[in-house]
Amino acid sequence: MAKTILITGSSSGIGLDAAHGLKARGWRVFATCRQEADCVRLREDGLESFVLDYADEASIAAAVEETLSRTGGTLDAVYNNGAFACPGAVEDLPRGALREIYETNLFGYHDLTRRLIPTFRSQGHGRIINCSSVLGLVGLKWRGAYVSTKFAMEGLTDVLRIEMQGTGIHVILIEPGPITSSIRKNAIPHFEKWIDWENSARSEEYRSLRSRLYEDRGPDRFELPASAVTKKLIHALESPRPKARYYVTTPTYLMGFARRILPTRALDWVISKG
Repeated sequence: MAKTILITGSSSGIGLDAAHGLKARGWRVFATCRQEADCVRLREDGLESFVLDYADEASIAAAVEETLSRTGGTLDAVYNNGAFACPGAVEDLPRGALREIYETNLFGYHDLTRRLIPTFRSQGHGRIINCSSVLGLVGLKWRGAYVSTKFAMEGLTDVLRIEMQGTGIHVILIEPGPITSSIRKNAIPHFEKWIDWENSARSEEYRSLRSRLYEDRGPDRFELPASAVTKKLIHALESPRPKARYYVTTPTYLMGFARRILPTRALDWVISKG
């Protein structure tokens, strides 16, 4: 029988490439999206797809029930991938902005994982793979909301990995750097909803941020296609001894090394220089 995986955030970018890449390798893929319109498009492309919205507990519960009903109550892996960004200086982030981003980027991951662990336990195996970021290793200006969710998710994942030892359940982090995706474009509505930039003490700095946010300037330095993440995901899923962490892109390797060897102020200086 084909191995089975539930993937979130499959409408584009990393999730979409993972869904097609794993299907091509013989996996049975349940490629979920937040919007039904995206699920329709994926079904037309030959994928099994249905709605899973991290911000909606009922949606998560329904997606788990749908997945297990299709497999007869088993599942080999879950890939927590969906996330969004809310750009802005930390001092300008209202409580509501943090609450909203945590519902998706952290609480949703946790909720879905908890609902699947009993299945993994009962069958004696399973892989929980969480998509983090280079921004789960180091902070970067204007990205405080997103960075904080990834730092929190990394901590929760590390503890879960330790607690799952001996159960047959592997808990794994994938940490990409710049990857071709729609995250910048998808961040614009959240920026407009929450950041009162014109009344900020940093209003002049925001003019430059808005320029970068709204203008497509082509690939970032060191940017790789989503297939680079899928390559590491395949190893995390199929290796008999998967790593606890998989770095993707040069910046992740550099920042992982720098965080280990540099004093905090020296690391701050390196990051501030880009």
